[in-house]
Amino acid sequence: MDKVELKFLRITYSHTHAGAYALILAEKNGDRRLPIIIGGVEAQAIAIQVENIKPARPLTHDLFKNLADQLNIGLKEVVINDLVEGIFHAKLVLEQEGNEVEVDARSSDAIALALRFACPIFSYEFIMSAAGLKVDDGEEEKEPSQKVEKAEKGEKKSIKTANLEDLKSMLEEALGNEDYERASRLRDELKRRGDTN
Repeated sequence: MDKVELKFLRITYSHTHAGAYALILAEKNGDRRLPIIIGGVEAQAIAIQVENIKPARPLTHDLFKNLADQLNIGLKEVVINDLVEGIFHAKLVLEQEGNEVEVDARSSDAIALALRFACPIFSYEFIMSAAGLKVDDGEEEKEPSQKVEKAEKGEKKSIKTANLEDLKSMLEEALGNEDYERASRLRDELKRRGDTN
């Protein structure tokens, strides 16, 4: 299977799931984004590392890293290796004294550890094709005020009752507003209706 290297991009608040966040991974050599919905605790574990906050006592992921360092275990890579009923699965590829072992992990935990170990993050092409969202050139450079203005124009139409043309327009709007969670639902609805473009 073809591997696709990803990088951490950001965490954004979910507008549709109370207390949930969207973890956004970006294709390293491409223009696709992979949004993963995670809980508040998981988002905090990632944000602490990204913001370089040092807690007084080690948190769970920091404890894992400290333990791995003491036992001379390296995290070679993290792979988001499956997507089952909308849930991403991941594995840790660990290495100790030349021996390699794979360990199943939640995708949020895997990303939190990848950031702490500064190791590469990968997925597979079939996952990116199924769940990745393409971002047009210049979309991420838009001014925040433009995004808000665009989002506030009219009320959002219902995904279930919109026609194909409206769904495609709504998908472009969601991507422009960096609302990857909504874009993911719109993409799923287009696929459900048999539109593969």
